[in-house]
Amino acid sequence: MNKKVLTAATLAVFATAAHAQSSVTLYGLIDAGISYVNNSKTATGHDNLFKYDDGVSQGSRWGLRGTEDLGGGLKALFVLESGFNSGNGTLGQGGALFGRQAYVGLSKDGIGSLTFGRQYSFSTDYLGGNYSTGGQTVAGNYAYHINDVDQLTSSRINNAVKFSSANFAGLTFGAMYGFSNQAGAFAGAPTVGTTAGSSRAYSFGVNYANGPFGVGAAYTDIRFPGQATPAFSTAMANVTTGTVRDLRTFGVGGRYSIGAATLWALYTNTRFEPITGGSTTFAAYEAGAKYAFTPALTAGAGYTYMHLSNANTGHWNQVDLSVDYALSKRTDVYALGIYQIASGHNAATGDVQAQIGSSTSYFNTSGTGSDNQLAFRVGIRHKF
Repeated sequence: MNKKVLTAATLAVFATAAHAQSSVTLYGLIDAGISYVNNSKTATGHDNLFKYDDGVSQGSRWGLRGTEDLGGGLKALFVLESGFNSGNGTLGQGGALFGRQAYVGLSKDGIGSLTFGRQYSFSTDYLGGNYSTGGQTVAGNYAYHINDVDQLTSSRINNAVKFSSANFAGLTFGAMYGFSNQAGAFAGAPTVGTTAGSSRAYSFGVNYANGPFGVGAAYTDIRFPGQATPAFSTAMANVTTGTVRDLRTFGVGGRYSIGAATLWALYTNTRFEPITGGSTTFAAYEAGAKYAFTPALTAGAGYTYMHLSNANTGHWNQVDLSVDYALSKRTDVYALGIYQIASGHNAATGDVQAQIGSSTSYFNTSGTGSDNQLAFRVGIRHKF
């Protein structure tokens, strides 16, 4: 009898130890709400739009993440993350099953991690969430820059090998390379003037965060971004598919907290090199602040100036206001208001049109839109 009890106890100890050494976590969030946008594009001009919209404060998603302790500070890890549309239940990211992230790798204490798969660029990792109004407040995708051209929120690199360092007294850094997976195209693409090419990418970043202060920088280069499947950035594909030979974006940002207040600033510079013709530069200058009135109630504000320059010119000024109330640690409700005014001229399409963020997606190629746009939204976000 005692032997049987001992055996059962021993098995229980081993089972507990095995469970402690490896784990798999199911996680996700759902963001949903009602939005109003004026001057929305129609077939003949523009009009008011009331719509159900999801994934505004953050993209709706579910995922699995896991680790296995291999001993000596070495761990195996994986992430599988799927985006979806709560309004109709369809998959996001062009219908990919795990279109947000899908990778496996190893991590070592005091060194960092090496991972393989579809992963975020360092423009998204280091800049988007830390130093932008879209990442710091619930304004989210309405506050990110037009079509996410500077890769702050949806820059996912296919076939990528990525090194992310451990945290060295607040300093982290990393590098990644996304393979084209085409013979003879390791460096990226054919010569200028061709109409198709392989889609390779690389990205670098460095970030320092210590106490109330943080500063970071990142650089991402994507060759033939429109050729990737699923796309590097779904929103970006609206304006780059089949036309851009190379996209290069650089950004630097900073953040400082003072009591219940947080301040941030960000600059990004993105260059499009088309298959034919001259290059285009898109620059964005951004500053913002948020204040926690109570542990549950936070208000935020941001201002962004965006400038497009080449043979065409464009100027966009945008103000973002938001308020967020946490009902619990996992559920919050929010309201936001965004206003943007545009000026400038496009030789192909006429006067520059206003377009708020990436989620509204009202880029007007027919010249029948408006030079200003206003958006309001109320929403709920639940994390699990």
